[in-house]
Amino acid sequence: MFKNFLLKKMLRTQGVPEAQIDMFITMMEKDPELFKTIATEIQEKINGGMSQMDAGMTVMKKYEDELKKLV
Repeated sequence: MFKNFLLKKMLRTQGVPEAQIDMFITMMEKDPELFKTIATEIQEKINGGMSQMDAGMTVMKKYEDELKKLV
């Protein structure tokens, strides 16, 4: 609950629309392990010298099918 509150607040400050925030939170609640895996892989790519944007796009494309199933 508290994590969701903080996540929503952070996403709002980034300008993410409320509907997308709610969808993202719902997806995370359905499969938290997938999102932990995604976050870990993104961080590894960033540590390897890739930009945050490129790392995020690369990893999200890798898990595109799993993410579509959560929507």
